[in-house]
Amino acid sequence: MSKIPRAAKLAGELPTLESAYESCRLETAQWAKTFYLGTLLMPPVKRKAIWAIYVWCRRTDELMDSPEAQKLPVEELAARLDRWEQKIRALFNGVVVDGLDLVMADTIEKFPQELQPYLDMIEGQRMDLQKHRYHGFDDLELYCYRVAGTVGLMTQDVMGIDPAYTSSPWSHTPNTSEAAVALGIANQLTNILRDVGEDRNRGRIYIPQEDLARFNYTEDDLMAGLLNDNWRELMAFQLQRAREWFARSEAGVRWLAPDARWPVWTSLRLYRRILNGIENINYDVFTNRAFVPKIGKFMDLPWSYLVAQVR
Repeated sequence: MSKIPRAAKLAGELPTLESAYESCRLETAQWAKTFYLGTLLMPPVKRKAIWAIYVWCRRTDELMDSPEAQKLPVEELAARLDRWEQKIRALFNGVVVDGLDLVMADTIEKFPQELQPYLDMIEGQRMDLQKHRYHGFDDLELYCYRVAGTVGLMTQDVMGIDPAYTSSPWSHTPNTSEAAVALGIANQLTNILRDVGEDRNRGRIYIPQEDLARFNYTEDDLMAGLLNDNWRELMAFQLQRAREWFARSEAGVRWLAPDARWPVWTSLRLYRRILNGIENINYDVFTNRAFVPKIGKFMDLPWSYLVAQVR
């Protein structure tokens, strides 16, 4: 796997490593409350690595979706993504120019990983430059892999494998990549269903066109926020698909290191509950935002712990 050289080239004034990690912690806590809760269950070295990767991914997403980015022409957005790609390539060659680079360099040194998932995520953002509709689920699955499944690949080596699967001479180290990608896709499908109303305001429809046709619900209906039986049946179908991807991801959690299973189960179970939240608002994602109440998050912690011990 790629590994950043210890003697990284530093350019300009840099914060201390600890202050750079603290900035990542604060940003994660602000923008990903459910995810952040799960990270607090990890050992400090792992949680800090996850915060760094989360912030890199969020900054990648903001190149396209921040309020400022929404006002920019496509050409400038494309140039932004090109510069961001050059920056991550330089980072993997040892060039550190700011606080985020600093924590990413430290993370990749502690948990060596490949550059490709980062490049794939940037390709996912490039898809949003021109592609605002998806004909079938195969197209959408590729998009979900790029913008979210890649996160599973970035973080799987941080999570680690249970030594019980690797300590014996006859052990065969399990491959967690498929489950890691599945969890990322499940999370992204959940985001898509929760954010239908916001995305339509940006001119984007992520629900596959084939599915709209199947349930006799038109694009004009969606743009108008029409709530009818066709919409509810369409959304029930989409929620079931997301739940199937969560189920696919569960198979790999049992392979994870003991100190990662509880946090991952917590994040998985809480994020999946957003789907329940969509049902609870009768699929009205046009004027409501589904979420898991704070009390529900804390009440789920012991159940997730039990699941992590037995599955």
